[in-house]
Amino acid sequence: MELKQKNTKFLLIIFILIFIIVYKLSSDILDLKSYNIMNKLTINNKIPSCEVVLVVIDDKSLREIGRWPWKREYYLEIFDFFENYTNSKLIGYDGLIIAPDREWEKSDEKFFNKIANYKKLTAGFAFSYDDFENNIEQEKNKTYLDNKTKIKIIDKRSKKLIKSSDFKSFSALLEPYFKNINSLGFVNVPADKDGYIRKTAHLINYKNRFYPSLTLKMYQQYTGINEFILGDKYLLGFNDKYTLKIPIENDSGMILNYIYFYKSKDNTYSHKKYSASDIINSYRAIKQGQKPIIDPGEFSDKVIFVGANANAQGLEDSGRTPVYENFSGVDIQAVNFDNLINNNFYRKVSKNYTLLTSIFIFLLIFFIIGVFSIQQALLLSVIIGFSYGFFTYYMYGQKIALNLLLIELFILLAIGCAYSYRYLLENNKKKKIQSAMGKYLSYDVMENVVRNIDNIALGGKREDISVLFADIRNFTSISESIDAESTTKILNEYFSALVPIIEDNNGILNKFMGDAVLAIFGSNKKTENHALDAVRCADKMLKKVKYLQEKWIDEGKPKIEIGIGICSGEAFIGNIGSTERFEYTVIGDTVNTASRIESYNKIYRTNFLISESCYKRVETFVDAIIIKDVVIRGKANKVNLYEVIRLK
Repeated sequence: MELKQKNTKFLLIIFILIFIIVYKLSSDILDLKSYNIMNKLTINNKIPSCEVVLVVIDDKSLREIGRWPWKREYYLEIFDFFENYTNSKLIGYDGLIIAPDREWEKSDEKFFNKIANYKKLTAGFAFSYDDFENNIEQEKNKTYLDNKTKIKIIDKRSKKLIKSSDFKSFSALLEPYFKNINSLGFVNVPADKDGYIRKTAHLINYKNRFYPSLTLKMYQQYTGINEFILGDKYLLGFNDKYTLKIPIENDSGMILNYIYFYKSKDNTYSHKKYSASDIINSYRAIKQGQKPIIDPGEFSDKVIFVGANANAQGLEDSGRTPVYENFSGVDIQAVNFDNLINNNFYRKVSKNYTLLTSIFIFLLIFFIIGVFSIQQALLLSVIIGFSYGFFTYYMYGQKIALNLLLIELFILLAIGCAYSYRYLLENNKKKKIQSAMGKYLSYDVMENVVRNIDNIALGGKREDISVLFADIRNFTSISESIDAESTTKILNEYFSALVPIIEDNNGILNKFMGDAVLAIFGSNKKTENHALDAVRCADKMLKKVKYLQEKWIDEGKPKIEIGIGICSGEAFIGNIGSTERFEYTVIGDTVNTASRIESYNKIYRTNFLISESCYKRVETFVDAIIIKDVVIRGKANKVNLYEVIRLK
């Protein structure tokens, strides 16, 4: 019992360690993979807002307007079109202006002079992990940046979450552009270690000041919300008309949330996309009094995001997302803004929830396997696995992201651990049964039964063996002189001493018959000379009895003498009985002769007699005295017996 408890505790510790290791190594990885899978499964249910559209400098634009890089005044045509000829709400430019155009300097000058005219426009800048270049006027640029990115953040986070980001610099935009642009927001899109874009950053703490993303800055202008409240779990903003509640993660000075992706028709753009060349040509047509390619009325109350994404001339701007492998960068900005205006955000459940769910599922499966049959347990485990999958699908529909794969992994892990534990318990139980049965059957016989459990039947075979028969002299008289309890103790001690000797000498204990012992040599355990094994066994048994005699005399118990008879020859060994009850035994003349030879020990006052068939097999190993012409009941002719004096 104590050993079983120790084994159970050991297995419990092993299972706990396995659980902890698997959870630590796979929780975060499988969380990201689950997000990928569930976004793909639910993407058809997510329709983007028609209020947000894209203007993309694509391959068509390069063919129709000209090779890259463009004159910057082309951008003015796009911005002017939306600012002055449409009723659009906002323009977001997903691009950086950091180097002068030496080829078209007058175009640059025109661009910088007019950029201040576009009140709807918010442009991008980027933070960098690299240091500023030596020729950059850091303080001056930071002053410009602070003025163009103004946003009021009330920080109510716990102190442990308050820290600056690791960014060392930001994109130093050209000074006239920096000076004249009305509004800026960062366009950094962080990718996870596996290269997937799953999250977006809305705020970055750079040198103890918060800077907004392009989309959050545009959202501020779109809604008129004057201030945002940053808590441990949410970024909040509200006024009389709008309410914003973003579930956030605080990571290295970046305020992040998971992106809620929308369905795409072409796996590249989820929002309606216009070619930049069509916008420019429409603008030019209007200026010339002609009908535009695209009616400006299409953009009423729309929010426009402008960016580049062309296969030609190195203008490809796309990222790897859970739903699309080459998702346009400008559309990622549009998706982020769409999330903001519609409060479409995934709320990740806490790690504590995931841990507790993993533990509960693990224990539940463990319990099921311990209680039910294999078929029932596996069926229930499959049902639980599918049920949790459907539950996760439903929760993603409610914008709550669960770690599907981790739970499914722990279902498999629980099945493996539970069946391992069950196997060990059953194996331990089997060993106990074998050990218990070994007290009734010879261990070798029992091993043979277990080994051939599916082929047990009545019958057997004839084999050449040696049979040892040992009997206590005058045991009836001895038992009458002492009480039954003392008799039992003597017999138990006697048998406990002799049985290991039989097994150690390649013998099989066939049965106890009262105070007698019947052992077989040469059946299950094949040796070169089973007769010699039997003789050696008998010699050791006699020596053991001599030791017991001295011990018992000291204890005031009666002196016990034994006689041993051995015969070698053929006998039938196998299962006899009925189809309901077997007995593994040995029968035949060799067995009968061994028993009768033992009885002659009383007549000749000897302890150890063997048949002539046995003697011929061991004569070079023993010193023996022949007893000639002995009449043995059941035999027609007289036989010779041999008293073994000692082993050479």
